[in-house]
Amino acid sequence: MKTKVIFIILLGCIGWLSGCSKKDDTPTFQQPGTNPTPTPIEEDTGKYVLVWADEFNEDENGLPNPDEWWFENGGGGWGNGELQYYLGNGYYDGDTVALVRDGMLKITAFKKDYEGNQYISARMNTTKSWLYGRFEARLKVPGGKGGWPAFWMLAKDFNSWPLDGEIDIMEYVGFDANVIHGSIHTESYNHSIGTQKTATTTVSTAESEFHVYALEWSKTKIQVFVDDKAYFTFYNDGKNDKKTWPFNAPFYLKLNLAVGGWGGQDGIDDSIFPLEYDIDYVRVYQKQ
Repeated sequence: MKTKVIFIILLGCIGWLSGCSKKDDTPTFQQPGTNPTPTPIEEDTGKYVLVWADEFNEDENGLPNPDEWWFENGGGGWGNGELQYYLGNGYYDGDTVALVRDGMLKITAFKKDYEGNQYISARMNTTKSWLYGRFEARLKVPGGKGGWPAFWMLAKDFNSWPLDGEIDIMEYVGFDANVIHGSIHTESYNHSIGTQKTATTTVSTAESEFHVYALEWSKTKIQVFVDDKAYFTFYNDGKNDKKTWPFNAPFYLKLNLAVGGWGGQDGIDDSIFPLEYDIDYVRVYQKQ
């Protein structure tokens, strides 16, 4: 009996040593924010065709086309500790927070008290929504401590965050100069529980020159680009679970310039106001 036990122990040790001898010390690398590629899902075929655009060439010195955009209204922090009041009508006391001028849209934040908030600005949304496609905008972001411009998406039938999902095509905080952020948020992957999927890239002329910020979104993955260079990829895990992939429903586009919140993490420099966020165009392509 004792001999049999010793023999079994020896076999176990040999097996453990054998497993250790096969250890692979080759390091593996994965882009920050990128989840492993799942079992392949059949991808859409066809070529991208322009299906919607706003070049901001009309209504010179006026508000954006109300048939294409609507403004959010309100303050109170927006759940992020923000300090601005978003004007639903686009202007207040002679200042326009979303003005089409010189062939572009200018979203401007002003240091001005309104309804208990210290600043006024704009958060705009497309009246249309889309399921999959390429979404791009040519943007120049403002610098300085306190600003937080973004180009992002929420679900058309939005009921709760983060269950219904969020796609951040471009976020920028002025205190972290020239660093561009791309992210997704879902019930399983979000910053409030430390699991957010995100990545950054450096654009040395982000504040002085226009760059094209884009998203390519399909059944299989979400991919974020700057000037056609991909730096963030998030794959559909194929589990048909809304908590990990809510991105199978139409989403609409959002443009806004917040003050404070993440943008004010290192304080706010009031000398930068009025703060201007320039959008040359927004375009949407889908495969046909």
